[in-house]
Amino acid sequence: MLPAKVAVAAALWASMGIAQQCEIGGAIGYGVYRNGTIFSAVGTAGAGIRNRFAAGAVFGEDLYERLSGEVRYVYHDGHPFLSAPGVKTDMQGQSHTITYDLLFHIRPRRERVRPFVAAGAGVKGYVVAGPAPVTQPISAVASLVTQDEWKFAVSLGGGVKYRLGSRVFLRADFRDYLTTFPRRQILPATNNTARGIFQQFTPLVGVSYGF
Repeated sequence: MLPAKVAVAAALWASMGIAQQCEIGGAIGYGVYRNGTIFSAVGTAGAGIRNRFAAGAVFGEDLYERLSGEVRYVYHDGHPFLSAPGVKTDMQGQSHTITYDLLFHIRPRRERVRPFVAAGAGVKGYVVAGPAPVTQPISAVASLVTQDEWKFAVSLGGGVKYRLGSRVFLRADFRDYLTTFPRRQILPATNNTARGIFQQFTPLVGVSYGF
């Protein structure tokens, strides 16, 4: 009986080395936007956020065989803009997204490669980092305003984890962050209509550490 108990204890100890309960890491990537449109009696204008680099951090708990949860922060260096035929204007800005995501793992913990799908929600701040344009060339349609705006955000996506050792993981993630139109920062003129869901498509690669 003793050898059997030792074998079972050894197996449990080995599995604990693989099945870490917590994970912390960082990542870099790029944010590509699907933007909105502002409609007016004098014409339309494209409105949105410039495509720029992104970076972030993650803290997760891997408490179940195929389900885990994580808090993720993503910084995106995108500038709000307005565009119309022959006209482009923007101002310095950035966004900060904080979400809690559930990860549904396709393969169990013991596997070295673990694809997953992810879904969650949180908040996203469209933050101004510079002055408004000196002139507002399409003010009859819309204007850029130095007004920070926080919105409810939905996070959808997936990715894959690759275990290098018992505690170090390589990660490739893709997230689609969705919010409604930030109308207080990209302000339609009176009686004009802003339409569109802002989507930040964000591929990320990073490293994390389990403990």
